[in-house]
Amino acid sequence: MKHVPKTERTPQPVGVEGANGVKMAGLIRDTDGAPTAAMRLFEIEPGGNTPWHTHDWEHVIYVVSGRGGLVTEGRETEFGPGDSLLVEPSEEHNFVNRGDEPVSFLCVVPLRGDG
Repeated sequence: MKHVPKTERTPQPVGVEGANGVKMAGLIRDTDGAPTAAMRLFEIEPGGNTPWHTHDWEHVIYVVSGRGGLVTEGRETEFGPGDSLLVEPSEEHNFVNRGDEPVSFLCVVPLRGDG
């Protein structure tokens, strides 16, 4: 069993090209003893976005607060608090904040996707 107090892992700026106003905290990782999956907390400021990207693993998302959009090839799906999203493997995507307050969501990925 592992307990991580919220004050121990605070979101830090994402320094990846194409990320704008994005912070991330690694909440549970392989270093915590997780055998297969990692959980991260993302925060996106109003007007911000994650980079447009793809990878061979899924994202399982739970939206904690704020309103935004999941952009995939040819469409944008709006989301808000309490919504769940699945980004499938190899699906090009990014997350955008279209609202006036920060977007916060939990993202679960296989350990190989937690880099």
